[in-house]
Amino acid sequence: MNFNSLEFLVFFPVVLALYWLLPHRFRRWLLLAASYLFYLWWNPWTGFLLLGTTLVSWLAARGIERSNSAGGRKLWLALALVCCLGCLGVFKYAGFLTDTAGSVARLLGGDGFDVTVDLVLPVGISFYTFQTLSYVLDVYRGEIKTEPDLGYYALFVSFFPQLVAGPIERPDHLLPQLKARHTFRASDLYWGLCLLCRGYFKKLVVADGLSALVDSVYAVPGEASGPAIALATVAFAVQIYCDFSGYSDIAQGAARMLGIRLMDNFRRPYAAKSVREFWRRWHISLTSWFTDYLYKPLGGSRKGLVRQGVNILIVFLVSGLWHGADWTFVVWGGFLGLCQVAGLLWQRAGAPTLPENRLTGLLRQGRTFLLVTFAWLFFRAGSMEEVGLLLRGLTSGWNSAGWQSAISLMELTADTALRAALSVLCLLLLERADWSRGTNDTEGAVSAAQGIFFLVSTVAVAWLALLAANGENAFIYFQF
Repeated sequence: MNFNSLEFLVFFPVVLALYWLLPHRFRRWLLLAASYLFYLWWNPWTGFLLLGTTLVSWLAARGIERSNSAGGRKLWLALALVCCLGCLGVFKYAGFLTDTAGSVARLLGGDGFDVTVDLVLPVGISFYTFQTLSYVLDVYRGEIKTEPDLGYYALFVSFFPQLVAGPIERPDHLLPQLKARHTFRASDLYWGLCLLCRGYFKKLVVADGLSALVDSVYAVPGEASGPAIALATVAFAVQIYCDFSGYSDIAQGAARMLGIRLMDNFRRPYAAKSVREFWRRWHISLTSWFTDYLYKPLGGSRKGLVRQGVNILIVFLVSGLWHGADWTFVVWGGFLGLCQVAGLLWQRAGAPTLPENRLTGLLRQGRTFLLVTFAWLFFRAGSMEEVGLLLRGLTSGWNSAGWQSAISLMELTADTALRAALSVLCLLLLERADWSRGTNDTEGAVSAAQGIFFLVSTVAVAWLALLAANGENAFIYFQF
């Protein structure tokens, strides 16, 4: 079930009403049933995989806690890693690995092999796999106690607002909230509704509105001129941000209306002044996951500059592969990793830096945006062959004919340009209001936030009526 589907517009109000009408002891069972219904709506058989991952990780954590020997604890941990990562590997990477192996065999002079692996990728498997692993690893490291109640743990893994595209919650943050006795608060309903509307505006108005411009260029990479590729890639930078942060806003808003606070997943990432800062603001739950469970165990920054640089590259390459089973994602992650290592080396070399002021801050933001946006080209391209075509095309057509070609290919008109500009302007206004932390209706910023909220909502309602005829577009991160 998609957040932007008509089914969800019926599903969520019913769940919300029942949740606050039922006594506390029944609420977890309602949320658990609703979460599995939400997930099974897409493909019923994937529920067995979700349930199996939940059972294995819960039993493994119990085994770790009850084991009296280091060997026994490691055996239980290995069981969880093999089962959870094994499922992820089979469903997500089997085809990629067989294709790569065949290509390597042909490069070495062999005949290769013609094996096609085409498995349906379960929605959200990358997200809930990491969530279950964080639980098992935290128990193994002695940072948390096991959850004795399988029902609560199953709800932690499957909680529907963040099940299929995050944020990747930690057990010490979400589990206590799921077990707590919540009382209805009008402020939670209000702020949750604000987040929902902001998320829907980002997704349905901005992201889906820009998708046609992006697709028109990336569908024909060999025919696009440099201006077209540049415009489409900048548009994609805005599209993917609004698509994914929009999902996170809807997830936070839905959970908030149930009295539950999910972690922030985005903090104005394009305002970052370095690639390193960008990753502290973008997909925060994934960045922190890789920091705690991969970067630090590899040694982090504790074993010298060279080792730190290698660790950064490993994390970014793995992060790229996590995003998709294709070399384009690996190159995307590797490029951003190299940017971060370059920044680290520049800093350690004691290179001169510009004085801190508004102008230099804007210059750093612009530089970071250009680097990140260039990296999005690899992310959006369908294959490395398309990457080659796009990079070649990017260097050509920077003349009046190239701009005319771009306008024609993207079907840009004064109307579409105006709508895109107004969308981005409304987005900038929305980004100035932080509704995720609101606590009551008497705060000084509420009146300004309400003004922005109702202004943008008016625009959103008008455009949603026009966009409804185009059907629903799945969130980009559903494929990961």
